[in-house]
This record gives sequence, C-alpha cells and structure tokens, in this order.
Amino acid sequence: MRSLPVFALLLLALAVSGFGQTLINGAGATFPYPIYSKWFDEFHKLHPDAQINYQSIGSGGGIRQLEAGTVDFGASDQPMNDEQLKKQKTPVLHFPTVLGAVVATYNIEGVSAELNLTPEAIAGVFLGTIKQWNDPAIAKPNPGVKLPAADIVVVHRSDGSGTTFIWTDFLSKGSADWKAQVGSGTSVKWPVGLGAKGNEGVSGLVKQTPNSFGYVELIYAIQNQMPYARVRNAAGLFVKAELASVTAAAAGAAADIPDDFRVSITNAPGKAAYPISSFTWLLVPTRIEDPAKRKDIVEFLRWMLGPGQAMTEALSYAPLPKKVVAKELKAIALVQ
Repeated sequence: MRSLPVFALLLLALAVSGFGQTLINGAGATFPYPIYSKWFDEFHKLHPDAQINYQSIGSGGGIRQLEAGTVDFGASDQPMNDEQLKKQKTPVLHFPTVLGAVVATYNIEGVSAELNLTPEAIAGVFLGTIKQWNDPAIAKPNPGVKLPAADIVVVHRSDGSGTTFIWTDFLSKGSADWKAQVGSGTSVKWPVGLGAKGNEGVSGLVKQTPNSFGYVELIYAIQNQMPYARVRNAAGLFVKAELASVTAAAAGAAADIPDDFRVSITNAPGKAAYPISSFTWLLVPTRIEDPAKRKDIVEFLRWMLGPGQAMTEALSYAPLPKKVVAKELKAIALVQ
C-alpha cells in the first residue's frame, strides 16, 4: 500500500515534465537522416521544451505529408517543382541544410579495389546494356584490377527518393542514352534491378548480395564499410567523394544561388569537384499557425545554420558555403 503514493508521485512528475513541451513533426529524405538525427537530439538538449520527431521515409513521402498537412515540415534532396509548390496550402520555403554525396557502391566477389567509373558505364549498368563486371567499359578505366565475368546485380531505390533524383540527375547529364530512355526524378521506371527501401535498404541489400551494384548516400557506405567508386567528373578526372570534393562542387553554385535556393550541382565544373554532389533541403511553410512551433522552428533554423554546421564533417557531410548561410539567415524572416 505504501508504494501507491510513490507511484502517484512518479506519474505526477512525468506529467509535469511533459507539460508545455512543443512537439514538432517532420518527415522526408533519408539522405540527411544521420545529421538530422544528431541535430534534433542536440537541439533538444539546448531546448528541453522542444521535441522534434523526424520520420526518414524518403523525399517523396516527405513532400506528400507536407501537402497533406500531417507534418510541420518536410525534407527533400530534390527541390520541389513548380507543380508541387502550387499544391501546397501555404507557400513553402527551401532551406539548404548540408551538402552531401551519392556514391556508387558495389560488392564484387574477390575485388576490394577502389574502382574508377565513367558516367557512361554507370548508365549502361542501370540501363541493362552492361551486364557483367568485366565489361570493357568498366575494365578499361581500371587496369590491373581482375574483374570477374560475373553478372551484375543492380540495386536501386523502391521508394520515392531524393537520393534517386540526385543519381538520375547526374546520369541524365552524363549519358544521352539515360536522358532519352529514363530521365531524372525521385521515382523513375527502372529498366533492370532489385528495389530496396531507403538508403538503409539499398546499402543492406548490396552488402548481402554478391556482385551487386547500387547507390547510397556517402555516410551509409562509410558506416557499413562498403567500397565506393571514384567517378569521372565534368573535367574528365576520376574523383572520390569526400569533404573537399563535395565542397568544390558547391563552390560555383554559392556565388549565384537563386533566391528560392532551388539549384542542382550534379556534374559541376572544376577539376576537384565530385560529380554526384547535392544540397539537401528542409521544406518549411511560410505560415505556421502555432506560435510555439513557429518559435522553435525558427530557433532551430538559426541554430542549424550556426553551431549545427560544425557537426557536419564528423558524419561525412560538407558544411554550407558562407554565402549560402548568409542568404538563408535573411530568408528565415519570411517564416511568419
């Protein structure tokens, strides 16, 4: 019987601790999920009254949930197009958060080398015209690497995905055949391959499938200790995805980024640029009716553009260029 008051006190303490807490819901891209998870946790430590819940469901899902009004913000690796923006009940702002890279990852039996891959070869594999690992289009840029005469198992995303947009946007710029036959988008009609959900699903399927080839955000390849290729860029050089090469890809865009921040930096010019790089965006309505949510979202955006940027490199993302940050800080005033 004596335990009853203690139990009642515990319930009261829990009720008091939750009282006044603002719950903010977001959903979307898996590409930036590792850094978003870190940011939302750190922000909550600084602001215990603000709890940000984020569902890593893919860019397409985030945009749909934002349109349906079931989340307070969305997240996407592809800027919303004009048609999508028109469907929103409230005008939506794009806030670049970090720069990341999509990598070509593989699991080739007996091969641990870091391959060199051309855009044409990657497109050929995903079109189904290059079927084996020892095809000349793959072997020629990799002298000395003994590639097997094994069938390539292609792995792609099954869900609407900003990572897919970045990948197919790059292939559309690097291969006329890909542009004509498939094109770019968060979802495309894949000519060949197995589908998996999320960066998590693709990395898991590639890792467990011999002779497979897929694409994932850089941090997923690193965390799962998966090899990934150097990719030939617009300057004709094979470049590895890393902090410096992703930053180099954004250098040109930073100078004349549009006011709405909707820009593609795949296949960027420059010898040092990694060609499958991209910004990723938070999608924030200009009008947020709940004043507590509005306050916390604005505070998070300011924090993300300040101290939050110092946390990016540990998770293999590149921080935003200073010119982009300065422009975004002004744009935050549009959130009312």
